[in-house]
Amino acid sequence: MQTESSAQAQTELASRPQAGVWRTIAEAIKGTHQDFTQGSISRAVFLLAIPMVLEMFMESLFALVDTLWVSRLGPNAIATVGLTESMLALVFSVALGVSFSTTAMVARRTGEKDPEGAATAAMQSIFLGIGVALAIGIPAMLFARQLLGLMGADQMLILGGHRYTEIVFGGTAVVMLLFLNNAIFRGAGDASVAMRVLWVANLINLVLDPCFIFGLGPFPKLGVTGAAVATLTGRTCGVLYQFWLLTNGHTRVRLTARHLRIVPPVITSLIRVSSTGVLQFLIAHTSWVVLVRIISTFGSLAVAGYTIGIRIFMFIILPSWGMSGAAATMVGQNLGAQKPQRAERAVYVTAGYNAIYLVAIALVLIFAPHIIVSFFSTDPTVQRFAADCLRIIGYGNLTYAFGMVMVQAFNGAGDTVTPTMINVVSFWFCEIPLAWLLANHSSLGVNGVFTAIPVANTVMTAISLIVFARGNWKQRRI
Repeated sequence: MQTESSAQAQTELASRPQAGVWRTIAEAIKGTHQDFTQGSISRAVFLLAIPMVLEMFMESLFALVDTLWVSRLGPNAIATVGLTESMLALVFSVALGVSFSTTAMVARRTGEKDPEGAATAAMQSIFLGIGVALAIGIPAMLFARQLLGLMGADQMLILGGHRYTEIVFGGTAVVMLLFLNNAIFRGAGDASVAMRVLWVANLINLVLDPCFIFGLGPFPKLGVTGAAVATLTGRTCGVLYQFWLLTNGHTRVRLTARHLRIVPPVITSLIRVSSTGVLQFLIAHTSWVVLVRIISTFGSLAVAGYTIGIRIFMFIILPSWGMSGAAATMVGQNLGAQKPQRAERAVYVTAGYNAIYLVAIALVLIFAPHIIVSFFSTDPTVQRFAADCLRIIGYGNLTYAFGMVMVQAFNGAGDTVTPTMINVVSFWFCEIPLAWLLANHSSLGVNGVFTAIPVANTVMTAISLIVFARGNWKQRRI
């Protein structure tokens, strides 16, 4: 009898960790009101990271399905979307830059237990985002034809695609608000709310895409323009849902009529932090464009292989971006709570988890890349280039695991200058020159470009670790 009771007790003890894991996952998806400035750091990281990861997976699914429907309209439709999205990269860079400063400031006020300050920062970021969006979106919408022409589009493409471009840029303010409001939620620790908003917006888009593109049922047949209408409708619904949550007390940050005023010091601080945040992404985007240009000298098959390889890589590291976002929120809130050591510990814990995941991914990329790329292309040459790309990048996963978390930790502290300078050194001074040198003056050829990527990421990580260890980011005031 005693043996039976002992065995039962051991079984219950063994099942508790598993039950605890499932409870954490369920709580993360449902949403939690836990104070992230105290308690288990590991649990806090998972509660923040899980909804961020799911949010990013949904966003990636939206992009894949959107491309699938548009691809059925022919090459001109695909080219219209591609050219417009390349121009829209500027809007995304600005939105992400302002989002970084928003998350950092809201997280800092939340950690200080200052809900009024968090709400003020949130509203000022909304004002700033709308102003910037209108300044970019209106001229781009009015000169959509000319912009497509500058991007190399012929008259046939411009005639059939300019409406798509006009609608996309006409919705710049909606894109900006979707980014900023979700940044507010993440900074406050409401990552599950941000996840649900994107689910709503993207699900609406997924349903409406074929309806507006092909004219299903009562919907008009708009072709590629229908893709823009569906996307704008989904995003608008997402923004309306965000404002309903922000104004009805369903989140940690609540906006009321008294917050509808300009606060110059807060706006100034947001602009200061955002400007370098925007530059961060412009530097990275420029580097990507230059790498593609270098690879293009080896032919279209090399470009196709690189495109497939890098898209696969960006998709499978989405969990890493979720963990990095969690680290940013943890840093911001704990600095606000005057707990810099806890903030530092959270970064190292998150980086450790990220390393475990990316090393596991690296093993697959290094030893079985052909299996992955075979799902995306049947051309043996394209498969070879894509497999080489994945394998070579995979060698740098361990160092990249730490670097990407460190960079987001700086952003979470409101220090966007440091990662911007790190990006300049690693991308412009290291990656681009090294890629050109190895591609043109070594036997590596296109593999030299692929090799420059993990080398640059290792440089980024080394610099980030050194600067992070100095601890100046702990004194950052925003």
